[in-house]
This record gives sequence, structure tokens and C-alpha cells, in this order.
Amino acid sequence: MTTKEIGTLISSPRSTDIPRAPAFIVTLYGDAIEPRGGTLWMGDLVTCCAEQGISESLVRTAVSRLVAAGKLLGERIGRRSFYRLTEQAQAEFRLASKVLYTPPPVARGWLLSLKTRETLPDGWVSLGSGVALAPNRSDIVRPSGALVTGEAIGERKDWPELAADLWDLDVVGERYRSFLERYDALEEMLRVRSLNDVDGKTALTLRLQLIHHYRLAALKDPRLPREAWPEDWPGPEARRLFVNAYMALASVADGFIGQSFSDSLGLLPSATEATALRLDRLGREAVSFTG
Repeated sequence: MTTKEIGTLISSPRSTDIPRAPAFIVTLYGDAIEPRGGTLWMGDLVTCCAEQGISESLVRTAVSRLVAAGKLLGERIGRRSFYRLTEQAQAEFRLASKVLYTPPPVARGWLLSLKTRETLPDGWVSLGSGVALAPNRSDIVRPSGALVTGEAIGERKDWPELAADLWDLDVVGERYRSFLERYDALEEMLRVRSLNDVDGKTALTLRLQLIHHYRLAALKDPRLPREAWPEDWPGPEARRLFVNAYMALASVADGFIGQSFSDSLGLLPSATEATALRLDRLGREAVSFTG
């Protein structure tokens, strides 16, 4: 796959919508900066956002708003400004990174809370009268009170109908389909050749786009047991494309980060223990798709 071909993909009509600056900046920090110490020079942030069509004025406005919202902290050294995620933002991205960069835990049946007296954790839906339902996954936080586990019985069609009433599966499914449609050309290219000849700037630009658009669906996906999936649920197909494309772009994109992005001490490293762990997990998942 040549730089020209992938450049055409990035600039195609389906890919010209400019992401919201605050959301994209958080994506950039979570993927490229946080695993490398967490601090980035403002000039590099402006340059990277420009590749996505985000103007310098929008970047500076977004940074100011993220600082005011407690998401970023700034430090000025000489004439240069550097920004890093706050502890609050780091905690939020750690939760998101478990969805994006690790194999998703399989839901094995259901959890039922019979008498919860607290605000429900993420993943739970109320059934009324203090009763709540959630997929039985290892990453689901259990509320206090009486809990039971169970498996689905009865008609297979009953569970997708119930799930559609309780979770916004239509919205999530449409986002997954939009992601697949947006990157169907990339998926075809991945089948026939590697991306090693793509330049670093282009590889990072595309990788950040992949993360930004995939997370719109993945972070809203309740990841229910299989019996509750709607017919032709696109989640697994979108996950496979995301993981394979991320791994194909990783080496070149990470090399570009090490050559181009800096904090107050100098250039950021191309690889760290954190990035190596992320790639190891994604690599194992990619192998499982062909197993």
C-alpha cells in the first residue's frame, strides 16, 4: 500500500468530517502521549491536529476549555507551553483503554441486582423497584446488596428484543457500521499488502482517525452476552478491523512519534514498556482472529 493510496483514503469524502477538537485531543493524548510520559509541547499538538483539519485557533480554544474542565494541566517553560492530562483525565482514559487496547471480556450470562440502594455502576440498567440487570463480565462493577447470576433460557428471539428495549443497540450498531463503511477500503488493502511503506505522518494520522471513530461505538457498546445480540451484530467485525489496522500501522506511527513529538526534556521515545504491553495484547488478539 503506497502513501498515495492511503492518502486518498484519508482524504476521501467519507473521511473529511473534522473531529471535535477536545475529543480528538483526548484521543491523541491517550494513544500517543500518555504511554510516553504524558506531556506534549503545544507546537506538536497544533501540528498533529492540523493533519486532521483542526485549525490552530480551534486547538488553542479546546486546550483552554480542557484546562478549565480539569482535563489538562499546562506548564510554561521559556516561550514554550507544555500540557499533560490531569489525574482525573488519566483515570478516565485508563477505563477507555481497557475497551480499546485489550481483548474485551466475554459476557457469560447475566447479573441481577435484587435490591440496590446506590447509583448503578456503568453497564447496569434498572428494571424498576430496585432491581437491575447487567452482563456478567469480569470488568463489570458489582453494586452492594443481593446479587444473583443466571443464564438465558427460553426463546432465542426474546433476548434481542429485551436488550433493544434496555440498551441503545441501534445507535451503537449504526456507529459500528459507519466505522466499517468508512474503512472498508483500508481493510481490503490490508488483505493484499503491508503498510510498511507508508510514511510516519500518514500512518499516525490514520491510526488516530481509526481510534477516534472506533471509540464512538466501542465505548457505548454494552457488550452483552451473545444471545442478546441483534441479528448481524457488527461489533466483532469492527473489532477485528480495528485491531488488525492498528497493528499494521503501529511500527511506522510509533517511529514517527519518536522522531517528531517532544516534551520539556526533548523527543518522546518511540516505544516504552506501556506501548510494548499494549501491542503485545493487541497482537495476541489479532492472532486469535485467524485461529
